[in-house]
Amino acid sequence: MKHPLVDHKLTKLRDRTTEQPTFRRLVEELVTLLAYEATRGVRVEDVGIETPVAPTVGTRLMDPAPLVVPILRAGLGMLDGMLRLVPTAEVGFLGMIRDEETLQPATYAERLPQDLSGRQCYVLDPMLATGGSLGEAVKFLVGRGADDITCICLLAAPEGIENFKNLLAHLDVPCTLVVAAVDEKLDGQGYIVPGLGDAGDRLYGLAD
Repeated sequence: MKHPLVDHKLTKLRDRTTEQPTFRRLVEELVTLLAYEATRGVRVEDVGIETPVAPTVGTRLMDPAPLVVPILRAGLGMLDGMLRLVPTAEVGFLGMIRDEETLQPATYAERLPQDLSGRQCYVLDPMLATGGSLGEAVKFLVGRGADDITCICLLAAPEGIENFKNLLAHLDVPCTLVVAAVDEKLDGQGYIVPGLGDAGDRLYGLAD
């Protein structure tokens, strides 16, 4: 997403001197901007209303409500920014962890409806690095019946985007990726360069 405010806020996020409270606030603000773009395809329907002057036809979100799915733990830092724009959305949670040696993802927790048939889902994950965790999350939701998925990330690496596309190539479900920026590359440890560091640690502190 190209916008001067997106670029400004992302620059502050990248800065290693940005303190944790400011980092959290900037993530929330940036996600709200990204969500504006990400929800262009949200399902709506016409509705008749009465204004103080005359009857008219407006627009409202269709049922079932969109489902927002932050990937724990860093995705939680994006949730308030998304709900600021879509306060009627429902929220599910998906816990994914990446093995730091193999870089392979695994699911360790989930709190989602068993049947997601007909649901539009918005997945929140700050960093699309190798693409494995986000790809597995999308496949998990499709396995529950989700039929339209949009993923919102702060940063992505080119290698991660390519791997993400390959992981989902066989799925017959629309999947859109919205990011604030595509960075240069991944380093040998699977971190995005130049990136912004570990998003979870910068949001919530170090996790031993």
